[in-house]
Amino acid sequence: MQEKLSVVIIDDESLARQIVKKYLEDYPSIALTADCSNGLEGIKKINELHPDLIFLDIQMPKINGFEMLELIDEPPVIIFTTAYDQYAIKAFEVNAADYLLKPFSKERFDEAIEKAKIFLRDKTKQSNQIKNLIAHNDEQKEYLERIIVKEGANINIIPVDKIKYIEAQDDYVLIHSEMGKFLKQKTMKYLERHLNPKDFIRIHRSYFTAIKEVEKIEQIGKDSYVVKLKSIVKSFPVSKSGYENLKKFLI
Repeated sequence: MQEKLSVVIIDDESLARQIVKKYLEDYPSIALTADCSNGLEGIKKINELHPDLIFLDIQMPKINGFEMLELIDEPPVIIFTTAYDQYAIKAFEVNAADYLLKPFSKERFDEAIEKAKIFLRDKTKQSNQIKNLIAHNDEQKEYLERIIVKEGANINIIPVDKIKYIEAQDDYVLIHSEMGKFLKQKTMKYLERHLNPKDFIRIHRSYFTAIKEVEKIEQIGKDSYVVKLKSIVKSFPVSKSGYENLKKFLI
């Protein structure tokens, strides 16, 4: 007997979850293992149950569908469900199995299931799916309101207005915030694209600082400067370009 495909639904809209469950009744080869009303619950269930396929809403409170992608240990095949066409097109273009634009018909749902089965048969396509989605999302020019960090079983949501400074750590960044220190696998180049320049300045190739945290600039040589931050004892080196950036706000 062929083993059933396991499915998890993640959507903050109860009606949307009910519609997917209703449509799945016509698929005896698919077993619904969980339905979740938010991204945090969804991450827990995905990492616990290891489903073959998920139906994932993009716009959700707490963490959205794209933020969830970096937190998944074993990537399932994804069918996005969304009420926002701009997100649907973006998901489709970067190799999600398919997307369903709400409200969607049974015929459109059936089509998405068939596309998902192609992904499930193609392990290479399946393994590249989330990597491609994350890479595409990183390239979008959208300013962050929060940074999500997974530490073991814990998921930390760090509002950017709680961040004091960020320093480079090889392929990671170390985020220093009012909530503590958190290591995130992102680059400084990524942060340069996604931190609002009205709130953060790259003062050095290894440091970003929140503008509101800057207390003063000190000259320590002919063309050499450091920055002092509020409530932090250490000084931070300032590059030539970083100094020019700081002058726009502070001098």
